[in-house]
Amino acid sequence: MLQACLNGARMRDYHPAVPFSGAELAKDAELVVAAGAQELHIHPRGPDGMETLDPVIVANTLRTIREVVPSVPIGLSTQWSIAPVGRARHEPIHHWETLPDYVSINLIEEDASDLMSLVFSKGIGVEAGLWSISDAERFVRLNNADQCLRVLIEILEQDIEEGLKVANDIQNVLKNAGINLPILLHGDEASVWPIYREAMVKKFDSRIGLEDYNRLPSGQMARDNAELIQTAVNLVW
Repeated sequence: MLQACLNGARMRDYHPAVPFSGAELAKDAELVVAAGAQELHIHPRGPDGMETLDPVIVANTLRTIREVVPSVPIGLSTQWSIAPVGRARHEPIHHWETLPDYVSINLIEEDASDLMSLVFSKGIGVEAGLWSISDAERFVRLNNADQCLRVLIEILEQDIEEGLKVANDIQNVLKNAGINLPILLHGDEASVWPIYREAMVKKFDSRIGLEDYNRLPSGQMARDNAELIQTAVNLVW
């Protein structure tokens, strides 16, 4: 499965094609799905361009995207830094009525277990974000770990060999604990394309998009999310 991560916390100084509004996200969604993406990961933005979990903005964003790609699963970030920040994030999420198909929850964050319980109670799937061995060890100790949709191994290391080692060590923690959930493996910035290739070798899911990197494997600046996804698809075939 190839997921398109369309915007993250990136601003236009990172790339002029980063989508903010629901309409911009919907346009990109249509293009990346046509290019081969099978799922979407987005960070809804408010009128000021900043990330938000506000129920009205989340609902409007999801509805706008689903009008153009109605059958494509959509995931949202719940990262600690998104307004209203920290444990206060639980309040807007509690009031969500139009729901994403899944959310990403990072195990490095102190409220990960509580947030998982909240979104599970709303019938929302969870990608468990693991950045390190300690994240993986924390995850496998959770009572509801096996309820997750998948494990999201996020490699933030910029040294490729170091990043590959972290990825393998996380996989070993999961294997030793008997966790057999699907794995989505992806990198960040310089590690994006090498880690994507590793994911393809291991037949894992992966993701590509302007949230993670703005350049093609050649080092050239990508035109937009659609070109990144098309490039990823071409690397496989």
